[in-house]
Amino acid sequence: MIPIRNTIQPKNYPITNILLISANVALYLIVMAQGERINRVFFTYGLVPARYSIPEVASYFTFGQQVLSIFSFQFLHGGFWHLLSNMWSLYIFGGNLEDRIGSIRYFIFYILCGCASGISHLFLNWHSTVPTIGASGAIAGVMGAYLILYPRSKILTLIPIFFIPYFVELPAALFLGIWFLLQFISATGTHAQETGIAWWAHIGGFIFGIIFLQLFMKLPETGITRIIRNKTSKRKTPHFQVIRVSGSMDGPHLYGFIEITPREAQFGTRKLINIPTGYGKRLLRVTIPPGVRNGMVLRLAGMGKRVNHEKQGDLYLKISIS
Repeated sequence: MIPIRNTIQPKNYPITNILLISANVALYLIVMAQGERINRVFFTYGLVPARYSIPEVASYFTFGQQVLSIFSFQFLHGGFWHLLSNMWSLYIFGGNLEDRIGSIRYFIFYILCGCASGISHLFLNWHSTVPTIGASGAIAGVMGAYLILYPRSKILTLIPIFFIPYFVELPAALFLGIWFLLQFISATGTHAQETGIAWWAHIGGFIFGIIFLQLFMKLPETGITRIIRNKTSKRKTPHFQVIRVSGSMDGPHLYGFIEITPREAQFGTRKLINIPTGYGKRLLRVTIPPGVRNGMVLRLAGMGKRVNHEKQGDLYLKISIS
């Protein structure tokens, strides 16, 4: 399963998430430029359990290097596809979490999840000499928190079946539940040294992400967080929106919500909306006049359910200003 996008758009620009992705990409390029010294970089800045469990190995590293590797391993990647898959998942799930808990708390949360995932791998592979690298554990923590905050969000998912790509929208709870189950099966069925993948780091990150979220949600929002929110708030909602409508079985009318910003409410805007209808989809252009208020309803005549060849219901869109 490959996630393509989710259906919840952040209200603020995810600056921390963008900086984390940029840092990972920059360090990847720096490490790849090391040439023959790349293995030394991985053993020095990656997480090698034997460095902590075997005194003869630990003696080659300083205390500072031992502590640093618990942080640095999560910013290293061994290949382009390893980097791409991790950063794509972080892009999809991280923005919404940052939007919810704030940029500063999100950065601390991300680092803590990465460290917790590394420590989980460390104790469950105590004598391993294989360096563990990658942001997977930290991103697993982000995904665990996303599961708690947005279980009903839809994840557009690519499922290749016999080389044929199938795109389906899965509830986040189902997508992440299947993902976690696959990690657990892989962790119990294989050894990290056999595959080169730290499955238990993924599981540990996911579980600690849920735990850390409960703690972070209880912390009060600081003044710095509010300042950052004001500076990064989006002036416009996405031009293209997917709107899920509802209606009675017998009635011809359909009802839904359309999201706009206060600036768009003041000056008006135009949106392209996609309305899933059974096995098909409808694209409509909607003009929102200036001066609308939260809770007002737009009536799109003739855009509801078709009653017969001569009559068709209306589509009512309730304005949500955020």
